[in-house]
This record gives sequence, C-alpha cells and structure tokens, in this order.
Amino acid sequence: MSILFIAIGVMFTIAAGLALYRIVRGPSILDRMIASDVLLTTLMLVVGAEMVYNGHTRTIPVMLVLASTAVFATVSVARYVSKQDQTTGDAGADNSTFTSLEVPDAGRAHEGETSDSRPKNEVGDVV
Repeated sequence: MSILFIAIGVMFTIAAGLALYRIVRGPSILDRMIASDVLLTTLMLVVGAEMVYNGHTRTIPVMLVLASTAVFATVSVARYVSKQDQTTGDAGADNSTFTSLEVPDAGRAHEGETSDSRPKNEVGDVV
C-alpha cells in the first residue's frame, strides 16, 4: 500500500512542478491562470489523498478554501482580461464571420420600431 502512495506522491510532485513551470514561463496571463488552477487542484488532491491515507476529515475546510480561491481567482482574471480586450479593440481578431451577437448593426432598431433610449454604461449594457 505504501508503494502506491509513494507513486501518487511522485505524480503529484511532477504535476505541481510542471504547473509552477508554466506559471513562471507564461507566455500569457491566461496560461498562467490555467497553470495556477492546475496547481490549486493538485494541492486539493494532495490534501484529499492525505485524508484518505490518515483516515480523517479534518482538512476539508482547507480544501474548501483552496477551491474557493481557485474560483475567485479565475473569475477575477477573466474579468480583467475581458476588460483589457475591450480597451484594445481586438485589433488582431478576424471579423470575417459574425454571429448574431457580434454583428455591428444588431443593436439598431428594425424598421417600424423605435430605438432603445434607456441609459447605458460605457460597455453598452442597459443600466
């Protein structure tokens, strides 16, 4: 049984090391964020494996804190990146194919309808 846990520990160490390498090397903030999610998930798995090995449930709050940290960090970075994309104007984006949500004229009123005069914020969402 101990050989199994040693093998699991080696695999967790390799996974954490590779995640740390990707956090340091990047190249983009999204790569770093995915790597930090992988690292936090690996840490949660290590805590869970330790609970199984020692036969207790005292570290469940630690797992909950790690999971909530991962969720809040991912949401924060996603919001930051989406705001950065809006300010840069997506200069490198290929706009040859539009969906109904991306068509520039989609916000205009159709014939016979009045335009929406409700106040909007700087993104264009109705306030």
